[in-house]
Amino acid sequence: MPAKKKIFIVDDHPLMRKGMAMTLDNSVEFTVCGQSESAEEALSEIPSIKPDACVVDISLPGMNGIELVKNLLAQMPDLKILVVSRHDEELYAERAIRAGAKGYVMKLEAGDVLVSAVRQVMNGGIYLSDKIGSQLIMKIASGQSAGDNPLEILSDRELEVFELTGKGESTKEIAQRLHVSVKTIDTYRARIKEKMHLKTANELMRRAVQWVEGETI
Repeated sequence: MPAKKKIFIVDDHPLMRKGMAMTLDNSVEFTVCGQSESAEEALSEIPSIKPDACVVDISLPGMNGIELVKNLLAQMPDLKILVVSRHDEELYAERAIRAGAKGYVMKLEAGDVLVSAVRQVMNGGIYLSDKIGSQLIMKIASGQSAGDNPLEILSDRELEVFELTGKGESTKEIAQRLHVSVKTIDTYRARIKEKMHLKTANELMRRAVQWVEGETI
């Protein structure tokens, strides 16, 4: 029996980390060699542990998962990274792949899907759900550009702030969630308004709510 591949998990929800760890540890192929709840903690631990692959959540306090992927690959270019998220928007999957991740899995997927995704990534492939994969293929085939979706001009953090705004969170709540100052969130919102040509905070809120509810913006 070959040695199990080592997997490191980054997720700020303890129960989610525990569930993913149990799923991977129960497989015949993988073992969880470490866990962290933040990107900063992961960056300090992963280089010394040297896992074969990482499972990274997008929504992390402080530095988000997309930025973590970029930073990890800057230090360890051959590291295999699978992104997990509750977001089913193809926009997030595309950003994850652009950042260098080798796959994207919804958190609500069954445990065997996680194992299959890690296996495919470890074997040198790219894993996307059928839904997300089809959306990206259609986008490429239709020749859509970044200008076709106004949200694609937002940075990863700006998109995160836009989403949380649409979910009704206040500036203070978003600042606490992302571990930054209220002033920083105000700056992000100002940039979002400028990039999306929005004049008021109310207009920003309305557009964000529309997007979160699945409407065209």
